[in-house]
Amino acid sequence: MARAPHGSNQPPKIIVRKIFIEGHGGHHGGAWKVAYADFVTAMMAFFLLMWLLGATNEKQRKALADYFAPTLVQFKQNSAGSNGLLSGDAINAQENYPNRAGQTGTRSMTVPVGGAGGRDVGTGDKGTLKDQRALTQQDQKNFSETTRRIQARMRATPALARLANHIRFVPTRDGMRIDLLDDANYSMFDLGTTALVPDASSLIGTIAESIQGLENPIMIRGHTDSLGYGDPRNMNNWMLSSGRAEATRRRLLSGGVPETRFERIEGVADREPLIQDTPTDPRNRRVAITLLYRRILDQDADGRLRGGKTAGRF
Repeated sequence: MARAPHGSNQPPKIIVRKIFIEGHGGHHGGAWKVAYADFVTAMMAFFLLMWLLGATNEKQRKALADYFAPTLVQFKQNSAGSNGLLSGDAINAQENYPNRAGQTGTRSMTVPVGGAGGRDVGTGDKGTLKDQRALTQQDQKNFSETTRRIQARMRATPALARLANHIRFVPTRDGMRIDLLDDANYSMFDLGTTALVPDASSLIGTIAESIQGLENPIMIRGHTDSLGYGDPRNMNNWMLSSGRAEATRRRLLSGGVPETRFERIEGVADREPLIQDTPTDPRNRRVAITLLYRRILDQDADGRLRGGKTAGRF
């Protein structure tokens, strides 16, 4: 038994030395597994993308793209300042798009660079709205001149001057309506027939001369009072009103108005009385000649001509 140095009873210190020997075939930890998993995931995503591109058409791909990155404008939602006092709007803004270049939003996706529009679209020198507005204004000017011309010719002709109370010029949203009215002492047509009396025929001839140089389409509508016939199967107010409208069309045609300008000829019997409280009043018997506003014709998506009737007053 060894004795402690200097006569001490303490045990000697024992030092243990451990030596680890690493082999060259051992692993280097788990970091490589994470990198490999990322690589495999990326490859799967790449092959999935390639498969989708090859297995879908353009419309389906557009739907997929919109699903992951919607391009539709959502007003008042997720745009710059949408949670502010004005909910994304500036005081002078027409929409809730961002107003500064540094802000984010959907305008860059939906409005092309340099895109312009708004309330003034089509109002340029060659714009459709400008052309239509100018056309309507010209029609209104023509209507006023036509009214003055007819009235002047009537005053210059004694036989027509006494019919001044039987003609009215009424501006409407469709154009200018010329009403030829009856009363208790005078009728434009022989009673119960479609034959024009001589004075009425001359008046319609004067109207034809005044409007034959215009290009406006023409609508003629016949009206009657509510007095009926003995046997409505043989003759009734529908037949009488439409027959008088057609007789007026023929007189305008013989006075020089082109056939192509007649757009609508109709009879409404006693359904639209002028004196509503008294359907039998003779003033309900009348013929209305309406000069319609001209229309700008354009083509729709199918290439067919279409046009919108203007609505104005003069």
